[in-house]
Amino acid sequence: MTSPLSHAPIAIIGGGAIGSAIACFLTQQAPGQSVVVVERDPSYARASSALSAGSIRQQFSSPINIAISQFGIEFLRDIGARLQVGGERPDIGLVEAGYLYLASPAGEAVLRANHAVQRGMNADVALLTPGQLRDRFPWLATDGIALGSLGLSSEGWFDGYSLLQALRRKALAQGVRYVQGEAVGVDTQAHAGVQHVTALRLADGERLECSAVVNAAGPWARVVAQWLGIDLPVHARRRTVFHFTCPEALPHCPLLIDTSGIWLRPEGAGFIAGFSPSEEEDLDDLPLEPDHAAFENHVWPLLAQRIPAFEALRLRSTWAGYYEMNRFDHNGIVGRHPACDNLYFANGFSGHGLQQCPAIGRGVAELLLTGDWQTLDLEPLAFQRLLDNRPLLERNVI
Repeated sequence: MTSPLSHAPIAIIGGGAIGSAIACFLTQQAPGQSVVVVERDPSYARASSALSAGSIRQQFSSPINIAISQFGIEFLRDIGARLQVGGERPDIGLVEAGYLYLASPAGEAVLRANHAVQRGMNADVALLTPGQLRDRFPWLATDGIALGSLGLSSEGWFDGYSLLQALRRKALAQGVRYVQGEAVGVDTQAHAGVQHVTALRLADGERLECSAVVNAAGPWARVVAQWLGIDLPVHARRRTVFHFTCPEALPHCPLLIDTSGIWLRPEGAGFIAGFSPSEEEDLDDLPLEPDHAAFENHVWPLLAQRIPAFEALRLRSTWAGYYEMNRFDHNGIVGRHPACDNLYFANGFSGHGLQQCPAIGRGVAELLLTGDWQTLDLEPLAFQRLLDNRPLLERNVI
């Protein structure tokens, strides 16, 4: 496989965390490489990177996702040195307090199977009985709990918007050009049935010649793929985040995933929480309006059952953001499609984009520059699995 690059710039559609990470690694690995990022909203008001709960975990069920996050936590720990610009070192407020997955008797076997995979990848994860959970977290009610899985290190949360801005500033300092505009199509040539993108077209009429295009358009990536007749099963799925306070402290509170699917974690002096809607309610492209009713009707009652102190919580604010949901198997789609030799995908991370952006950025940059994966083999995330109908099973999707 050879690299398609020429004198023309690499064009990246989408300047969020994924697109900016790719741009950053491209210009680190190949100083002087011409890279243009097209971002329609530089305020990032609707960007998933800015609206995310910003967390990272090792507790996946597939080795590739664990390996991606193992590099991710290394990157985040060292972000001040990696992304400093002009002596200014970014701080993303990384807190390594772990994830705690709770399993009912029906879910215990899956939790144990996941644990075996994680330990096989040297993840620092421990299984805890209900008694051990009560000893460690006395504020936690363990009714209906058979087992818990706690990340002892390398898991936690951070400020996603600060990560995005740090990647963007570093990319700019390395010569990446950010263009405010909306990509609306591509010009192509075809040879032996394979398309080749020659230019990216913007809504203002500008035509941007390019040697390669990266689709990092997040929840809107499906539209970009459609320009070349490629079916990309990535859809915008709304998720609401609730911010609240509680008069009682919860010492050593991790990011907790309840058996109900509700998650919560500390945020400053309070907490944030969210949930996954039922399949019937989880519709594509809903407006970014928070689901206020869900808190009173669903989230709060279940939170109070699991953590009795939350009977007295006070809701402070809500917001909503999009998951770029890969409806095929809820895992990222990375690399090229056989129908086009210079369109690269980095899409469908289904809520994991921020924590996976360091490894994805590095990997896609390597693929663009050398024609192959180098540091970490991301082939399990390649588009070919969709064409072969081979889902990459990931049991731990929040």
